[in-house]
Amino acid sequence: MTAPTLFDQPARPVPAPAGADPRLGTPDITITVHGLPAPQGSKRHVGGGVMIESSKKVKPWRQDVKYAALDAIGDGWTLLDGPLVASMVFTFARNKGHYRTGRNAHLLRDSAPTRPAVTPDLSKILRSTEDALTGVVWKDDARVVEYAQLGKWYAGTDAPDVLDGPGCVIRVWRLGGQRPDLGAVAR
Repeated sequence: MTAPTLFDQPARPVPAPAGADPRLGTPDITITVHGLPAPQGSKRHVGGGVMIESSKKVKPWRQDVKYAALDAIGDGWTLLDGPLVASMVFTFARNKGHYRTGRNAHLLRDSAPTRPAVTPDLSKILRSTEDALTGVVWKDDARVVEYAQLGKWYAGTDAPDVLDGPGCVIRVWRLGGQRPDLGAVAR
């Protein structure tokens, strides 16, 4: 028996793509960001009342998110306001150590993790991404009242919205007058 490859993961139930969720309908916007998701960590004081980000990677990530959002919104976009539902699927590259060596270098090791349960923290990459969308897609990230999907995945995993390389797929829906029951399954 051969070990599963990156593109041959064991079958497991996965949610339907967020963009096809019948309870929410079509997203108001879908943004695909290519780049390395970076956490918004703590700021440190450097003196004279000046605070700087502890991570040098957060600024490029925010720029990647902002420019991808600007590409997606086009002309005439009005900032989303009111209650919003969002979905963010973050994709990370696999570590070289997840693969076998030699002629089997394309195969994952049996011990390779299925999901990236390592840094960066999901909550911190979420925070940096939400902040990058403020003033571009929505008026304020406080408008997001719920997440339809939120997670970290490895590139090439057979799951909705997972990219082939590092990045994120972001979907945003306006909630109408009545809040959809996201716990109920439409049949």
